[in-house]
Amino acid sequence: MRRGLALVGLLLLAVGAAGGWWWVNRQPSQGPIQLTGNVEVRQVNLGFKVAGRIQSLKVDEGDSIAEGQVLAQLEKVYFEDSIAQLIAQRDQAKANLAKMMAGNRPEDIAQAEASVKEKEATLANAKITFDRADQLFRTSVGTRKALDDAQAAYREADARLNSAREALRLMRAGFRVEDIDAARAQLADREGALQVAQRQLADSDLIAPSQGVVLSRVREMGAIVGAGETVFVVSLTNPVWVRSFVSAFDLGRIRPGMEVSVKIDTPGTPLLKGRIGFISTTAEFTPKTVETQELRTALVYRIRIVVFDPGNILRQGMPVTISVLDTGPSKLTSTTAPSLRPSTAP
Repeated sequence: MRRGLALVGLLLLAVGAAGGWWWVNRQPSQGPIQLTGNVEVRQVNLGFKVAGRIQSLKVDEGDSIAEGQVLAQLEKVYFEDSIAQLIAQRDQAKANLAKMMAGNRPEDIAQAEASVKEKEATLANAKITFDRADQLFRTSVGTRKALDDAQAAYREADARLNSAREALRLMRAGFRVEDIDAARAQLADREGALQVAQRQLADSDLIAPSQGVVLSRVREMGAIVGAGETVFVVSLTNPVWVRSFVSAFDLGRIRPGMEVSVKIDTPGTPLLKGRIGFISTTAEFTPKTVETQELRTALVYRIRIVVFDPGNILRQGMPVTISVLDTGPSKLTSTTAPSLRPSTAP
């Protein structure tokens, strides 16, 4: 009895060893690669870029949306008032710069010239008064105080004339270059603030980034929301991504860009075309360090397949069967050098 059990054990051990040797040394098949996978679930939380009160909601849960479609709107009156205020400030800065660029008006220059002439006449009169007072003081007829007063008036008139002449010179020279640059910078600042306000007005519309289906409507009309706060949860349907895994044995037979066919389990549905878009650089389901051939056989790599679904028959999470159409091994030639850029998962 014991001898029979021992023989059975030896037989099973031999069969296991033979099976292990075949598994380790087997060659990948040369036919089409058959893979299984699932349509990836891709969701995005949509919210406004600016804060405000929700004025209208254009879609509801379960609605299909198109890229660029307006999904919701905020009250626009505050944004419009801010734009009107900034337009007035921009126009004021523009007028100020134009005035500086044009220089002073001829009428202003003529007024400055008239002021110079007035000060010249005042100085001439003060000079006559001072000479008379000096002559009277020398003949002992005038007083010292009268002479001092006349001299002070003469000096004051001379200073006023110099001031008027400098003002006339400034009028003719126009504004300083630094003042013009400051006015130009102020205008640019007002224009930049206006552009920001206009962009905020445009951001008061919530735009769909891609084609999809509304899964959830988180906020209701009339609610005050902050910037970035979720209003809708949308499931993206375009492009359609299928996630699958390929074994280490078949990894050398596929490459990004290869065409595949995708089939769902429903009978009578047509095959869909796709292409391999991403191949992971990291193995999964095994230890990071492979020590034996037996462990190496369990390596699988995640791949992503972009599927063209014109009939919109794929649903997120749906299981599919993938057939790789061209499974020839990739060969490097002198015209096809490997890329040095590392492949990264999106």
